Amino acid sequence: MKDTNHTIQLTPLSTDTRPKRRPEWIRVHKPPEEMVVHLRRMMRSKALHTVCEEARCPNMGECWGSGTATFLMMGDTCTRACRFCNVNTGRPQPLDWLEPERVARAVQAMDLRHAVITSVNRDEREDGGAPIFAMVIRRIRELQPGCTVEVLIPDFKGSQAALSIVMNAHPEVLNHNVETVPRLFRQVQPQSRYAWSEATLRNAKELDPEALIKSGIMVGLGETMDEVKETISDLRSWGVQILTIGQYLQPSRKHTPIERYYQPEEFVELEKFAYGIGFEWVESSPLVRSSYHAAEQVRKLSKRHASVS
Repeated sequence: MKDTNHTIQLTPLSTDTRPKRRPEWIRVHKPPEEMVVHLRRMMRSKALHTVCEEARCPNMGECWGSGTATFLMMGDTCTRACRFCNVNTGRPQPLDWLEPERVARAVQAMDLRHAVITSVNRDEREDGGAPIFAMVIRRIRELQPGCTVEVLIPDFKGSQAALSIVMNAHPEVLNHNVETVPRLFRQVQPQSRYAWSEATLRNAKELDPEALIKSGIMVGLGETMDEVKETISDLRSWGVQILTIGQYLQPSRKHTPIERYYQPEEFVELEKFAYGIGFEWVESSPLVRSSYHAAEQVRKLSKRHASVS
């Protein structure tokens, strides 16, 4: 009699539907070597950092190739541990109050007409490091007259007092990225709050009506298209005028995985939607990041607002 009491082992089907390869429309270009070496030497000689390097921005090739970069202030260590970001996390060094001078000198040496300044989060300080932003804005104006300044700031935990310090220096562009939809905030950036981003963006426009207000969102983290559109609508209702939308790219295996890649036509759909509800400038494509085409935005929108007034 044949033994029928044997066990058949079946290989379980994988339930992980996350994409394994980047689609062909996402091509990250390597920066020109000579330009990279030149800018790195300048930054290191002044003890400065760029977010281009720290966050491994996919547009570093294009931006550095044109001689532009986004300065990362207050050190290279962030007090938050956002699960999409490649910047170091930990206990930062004390603020360097001479850093604004070095950044302004670098802007002058590069003869920039538009400077983008950002920072890590400094939650150990009640003011979040806001005075550093104000100092660098004012010093750039002194050393490089005519250079417009865009600051990409943290949420300062929603503090209007900290935000006022920055807005009183009157940057041409105040940028704060909401990054993702409300449902994913705790998952993607657990130490941040959607309400803090709302307070930052709403209050910025109230504190300085002449400033251009900007924000950005990543897609591909597990949100739905309807959620993206709802968040875009929120941003517009808060007074945001410039919007950036880009594909999330996982910096390493330890970071939040990519749930899906958006198709190029979906970025077009989101761009049309944003323009349809009143945004003045929208950058929406897979490799768009916060500072992409920043100089062109402020130049054209400033002219438009001047002609209207």
